Amino acid sequence: MLEDSGHAIMPKFEINTRRLVNGSLSFLALAAIIALFFAYRSHAQHLIPHSVPVSIQHLPYYAFCSFYRMLAAYIIALVFSIIYGMAAARGGLYERILIPAIDIAQSVPVVGFFPAAVYFFVALAHGSRLGVEMAAVFLIFTSQAWNMALGVYEAVKTIPEDSKDAIESFGGRGWLKFKRLLLPASIPKLVYNSILSWVAGWYFLIACEIITVGPASYRLPGLGSFLWEAAEKGRTVDLAAGLLALLAIIVAMDMIVWQPLSTWAEKFKYEFAASSGAVQSLGMFDALSGVGPAVTRALRAILVPPIRMMARAIEALPRGPELSPEQSRRLAAIVRTLIIGSIVIFVMWALARGFVALVRTLSQPWPSDVKQIPEAILLSTIRMTIAYAISLAWTVPCALAASESPRFNRVLSPIAEIVGSMPATALFPIIVVFVIEVTGGMNLASILLILTGMQWYLLFNLLAGINQVPEDLKEAARAFGLSRFARWRKLILPAVTPSLITGSITAWGGGWNALILSEYFVYKNQTYQVLGIGSLLDAATYKSGNGVMILLSLLSMIAVVLLLNRLMWRPLYNLATERYRLDY
Repeated sequence: MLEDSGHAIMPKFEINTRRLVNGSLSFLALAAIIALFFAYRSHAQHLIPHSVPVSIQHLPYYAFCSFYRMLAAYIIALVFSIIYGMAAARGGLYERILIPAIDIAQSVPVVGFFPAAVYFFVALAHGSRLGVEMAAVFLIFTSQAWNMALGVYEAVKTIPEDSKDAIESFGGRGWLKFKRLLLPASIPKLVYNSILSWVAGWYFLIACEIITVGPASYRLPGLGSFLWEAAEKGRTVDLAAGLLALLAIIVAMDMIVWQPLSTWAEKFKYEFAASSGAVQSLGMFDALSGVGPAVTRALRAILVPPIRMMARAIEALPRGPELSPEQSRRLAAIVRTLIIGSIVIFVMWALARGFVALVRTLSQPWPSDVKQIPEAILLSTIRMTIAYAISLAWTVPCALAASESPRFNRVLSPIAEIVGSMPATALFPIIVVFVIEVTGGMNLASILLILTGMQWYLLFNLLAGINQVPEDLKEAARAFGLSRFARWRKLILPAVTPSLITGSITAWGGGWNALILSEYFVYKNQTYQVLGIGSLLDAATYKSGNGVMILLSLLSMIAVVLLLNRLMWRPLYNLATERYRLDY
């Protein structure tokens, strides 16, 4: 049943000394790491400037380039999210370290990862295209991974205790428990968050395909850089052609991949009895629902034979002396100690170097723009709050309507995927022509652009939560004669509360990222900006290149996000998962 041990969710805002110290140390460690990246920016001085020709005839090639970057980043993000989310869901020390770490990671905007990408990848390949490609894949990964990892964490944490007890009573541990319980329970969240990750990846594609180091700018061939060039030059026809190419990829992905996967994910819902009926997909997707199994069979046919050959070759190798169980345990302990010790030594060395770099960077003369940071943070937070309120105002009613109408639910997801994947550049002409000229300012335009980077996190997490509510509970609520509003209040809203809070956390993370595009943009070679932390960071990154200003802007944004997560979102989430959960 759905447990509700209280009438309202009111988190306790109490000062925990240990958490305060841990949070401060985490922030200082992150500041040191970012400062270390900036200290090594000189290693990327070989970046070769490169521009992308704006020509419609190149669009198929650009579309292919963007797609393979997105696919590579998604595969890495998928593996990362499963390992990371399940490790965090184990609780204890894992949870206390990994969840704050992901809060920190998602608080860093895409631009904030530029120093890491430039130093590790661009410098590695001496400014060649290979290094920039790796940097772009890494940047796309940072826009995809965090919400997927949080989705896996939430899915595992909200597994009914009865299910855990049942599988453990049958001896299901380790790999068997992962295969039969943990992974199946995570699939619905993974599918919805995968759609959301692709939406976020397409949205931030522009920032990921244009790598800037000081005055040098390398624009990779792809839809993101094509759309940015077209928007900068005001070439509306080329901009529309690029958006149509992006739309074609999104629709094809929805038909071939996401709709069949969403239908398949319905099999992993918690049900107390047989489902009332088979899940139906939209008519045009039925013929394509076999594509997934066909791809799986093809991959098995390609990959299984060489894997078996490698296994036979390994088995044929001469074996050394057999170790006793005690010797095997000792050897494993020695290897584990060496690995952990090496990691600890490297981390301590990096942090020590980072703290030195942080002190050196902050000891440099501060630019005059620094005094604007407090006001900029306040203004950006106000815009974020307004955008979040607007997002809640329409996503919650849509989710409630989806809980009542399966057909509306099936129609809403692909439409949201298509609209949400449209990058902010698609809105520049509309915003410039209608919003700015009518209102006479950038504030409303900025809020609308933040909204485009925030609302989809809420919607997809709410839809994932709606789809996890067992049909049996819905039928029981109807059998007891509860009205629609009573069902929403007593069943649907409590059931989706953990998903709502997870969506809110990731939505605010996406909103902070969207600030980079919403408070400072160029259209027809004219710059539109409004005071905010996003515009300060943009100006410092793309115009002045002042490392001190970039560092201070980043750290200010990260500090605010960490405070919000620690003081509001995490207490709310912990209380929601304790108070509202499904149990047999």
